[in-house]
Amino acid sequence: MGLSTSERRLRIRRRIRKVSFGTATKPRLSVFRSNKEIYAQLIDDNKGVSLAAASSRDKELAKAKGTKSEIANLVGKAIAEKGKKIGIETVAFDRGGCLYHGRVKSLAEGAREAGLKF
Repeated sequence: MGLSTSERRLRIRRRIRKVSFGTATKPRLSVFRSNKEIYAQLIDDNKGVSLAAASSRDKELAKAKGTKSEIANLVGKAIAEKGKKIGIETVAFDRGGCLYHGRVKSLAEGAREAGLKF
């Protein structure tokens, strides 16, 4: 009997978190994707705090029109701009168990376009 989708994703998520660790100088860019929205956070795992966050539900981005992938690209650019304001240049990417495809890939490309280095 195979794993369900949620069990498979949880297993992948745990495997990624073993190697992906964020510090104050190089935080972890954590991505959460739901069916409708997408969220991104810059996390310092040493202190256990979120340094910056952006989502498709933010006031500026909620008005944006386009496909889910286009909005994810805008979220990536927004999190990169917030990171640059607090002096963050490089991050460790945590895709949260999702495949690096579609909206997750679009968010990562938007963050790279805005100047974050993975």
